[in-house]
Amino acid sequence: MKVIAPISSIMSTNIIALNREDDLEMAEQLFKRHNIRHIPVVKEEVVVGMLSYTDLLRISFADAVYEDDTDVDSLVYNMFTIDQVMIKNVETVSSDTSIKEVAQILATKEFHALPVVDHGLLVGIITTTDLIKYLLKQL
Repeated sequence: MKVIAPISSIMSTNIIALNREDDLEMAEQLFKRHNIRHIPVVKEEVVVGMLSYTDLLRISFADAVYEDDTDVDSLVYNMFTIDQVMIKNVETVSSDTSIKEVAQILATKEFHALPVVDHGLLVGIITTTDLIKYLLKQL
């Protein structure tokens, strides 16, 4: 019988998170600085939403023409809050969820990251990139 490892063995635990009170400019800086595409939004370590870089691209001209043209982005970002742009009612998984189960969830849903929550608190994040890296190690 083949044992399927839990996602705790491959998830990212160095969590970059936002609060509802943070602004979208800060979110864009975090996306770029850490080269990530998804950021959980938390209130006291409890997940209340998820913001993706794609969410920002939908409302802005981020990276459209000039990488240093921040005036347009700043104007647009000031028109919205994280609460207005983030995905609410986020699906989460626990750290003991199997890698296979997470792969099935991500393969059938329209998102590419899941917050990992144990006992109501954010403990990590699992992305399609984490799964691909795992599969590449197996081959």
